[in-house]
Amino acid sequence: GTIVSFNESYVFDSEIEEKCYNITHNVYTEGLFASETYFKDIEFKFSALVHVNLKFSVKTVNLKAAGPITSPDCYRFDIEIKFDNKDHDGQMLLSLDAEPVRLKCKGDTHYVRDNELDLFLRSLLNFLVILICTLSFTLCSRAIWRAQQLKTITNNFFKLTYHRELSHNDKLEFLNMWYIMIIINDILIIVGSAIKEQIERKTFTSNQWNVGSVFLGTGNMLVWFGVLRYLGFFKTYNVVILTLKKAAPKVARFLLCALLIYAGFTFCGWLVLGPYHMKFRSLATTSECLFSLVN
Repeated sequence: GTIVSFNESYVFDSEIEEKCYNITHNVYTEGLFASETYFKDIEFKFSALVHVNLKFSVKTVNLKAAGPITSPDCYRFDIEIKFDNKDHDGQMLLSLDAEPVRLKCKGDTHYVRDNELDLFLRSLLNFLVILICTLSFTLCSRAIWRAQQLKTITNNFFKLTYHRELSHNDKLEFLNMWYIMIIINDILIIVGSAIKEQIERKTFTSNQWNVGSVFLGTGNMLVWFGVLRYLGFFKTYNVVILTLKKAAPKVARFLLCALLIYAGFTFCGWLVLGPYHMKFRSLATTSECLFSLVN
């Protein structure tokens, strides 16, 4: 654009021009990569620069995980470096995204291993966990089904004998929420263990550890929550559990009110401090900053 200062006029074109440059470099024949040699004849106007995306891929062999159990893995990292200058405020935001893709190693991939027993025991552990969780899932599902049948029989008995049906709260007594939670964590652990086994067998072409860890972590958390059920058999702990159960609705209402207040502070910080501080540029970073202050 062009700005004329004496009469406060300007000529501005809002259309963004996009240009792509393909860089091909052979390290073995051309030496180390230097970007100056490729862009020395290209003029960049940083005053008109909006954003720059630098995309490239890096292949590597992961030796960190190599050990007595797992062999080295081959990966390709699709990397994208983003330079964001759309605000033109003198601060260029920089972000980096790296997406790993597991490759099938080729060439000389001889890996000496003498620990077939360890691999067998690890697979046996995965299958044992899946078997136990499947058995637990079946038994809990059967218990819930039998409880619903008992509820129907009891409701019919009250109709014939007392000419009234069970109340809603009475019907809920036949639904054991502990069993529901056990069924959910069994499903999560079964799926997570199956993904873990497939990763160790290198069946997936891409790394699925993030997905598997979510299933296993959430299932493990619910398992430890289920331990509270057994503490209820003790008199002292049963009082605490009953207190938590009774106070759960009020605690939920308090958390809802606290969430609304937290959201108010988040939007306020984003709108007021966003133009002046990097940590308040987006709602996500503002929420993280506020949460760190609360802690």
